[in-house]
Amino acid sequence: MMSNNENEDDIVVVNPNNPESPALHFEILGEWNRARASKLTLPHATCNTPIFMPVGTQGTIKGLTSEQIKELNCGIILGNTYHLGNRPGIDVMNKVGGLHKFMNYNGNILTDSGGFQMVSLLKLAHITEEGVKFKSPHDGTEMMLTPEESMRVQNAIGADIMMALDDVVHSTTTGERLEEAMYRTLRWIDRCIEAHKRPKVQNLFGIVQGGLNADLRSICLREMKKRTQLPGFAIGGLSGGESKV
Repeated sequence: MMSNNENEDDIVVVNPNNPESPALHFEILGEWNRARASKLTLPHATCNTPIFMPVGTQGTIKGLTSEQIKELNCGIILGNTYHLGNRPGIDVMNKVGGLHKFMNYNGNILTDSGGFQMVSLLKLAHITEEGVKFKSPHDGTEMMLTPEESMRVQNAIGADIMMALDDVVHSTTTGERLEEAMYRTLRWIDRCIEAHKRPKVQNLFGIVQGGLNADLRSICLREMKKRTQLPGFAIGGLSGGESKV
């Protein structure tokens, strides 16, 4: 599954160590070399993969109505936890019964954890072990996004696939900061798993970090696979300036 934009989680794969998730069923239909065609069943709909996921950051795909999105049969659309947590906010999400009802859309939704804003809004963010403190680009108010808060917002949104909060750095980052981010991502995934309140109806995916360092990527993936509560993973930290060759 691939997306078109500002969320760093460009490629999503299913965890072979968790084949019995109550909110996800994955069936391989055909394979050729390293390519495969599959059927992915999520709480709101079944779609075929590979799939292109258009982005509706704040609950809408710009220029399209909900009826038009349904007609296009997108399969999955993306929303953003940071932006939706700011506006309209978790109280509105809880009151209306989640993002599906808010935008009158009964298809699948995947939400980014808000982690990418550590890169896109870096000048407005302060990152610590606790989480990330953002200053709103709209009115200057502060928002503390922790793994627990990211889960709370995403549970209120009701996304079919929720991304865990990860420590995101620019893809071309090297050295100690890259290693710090990868290991912090592993510590945060355990906090996300603990805070996730709706595992029977919402899927929590881990995010594999490590930049362009193959050894760090391997360590992160190996550790993520041990978390059998995760039905899938995203390959995070890409589309941030690295060479496409």
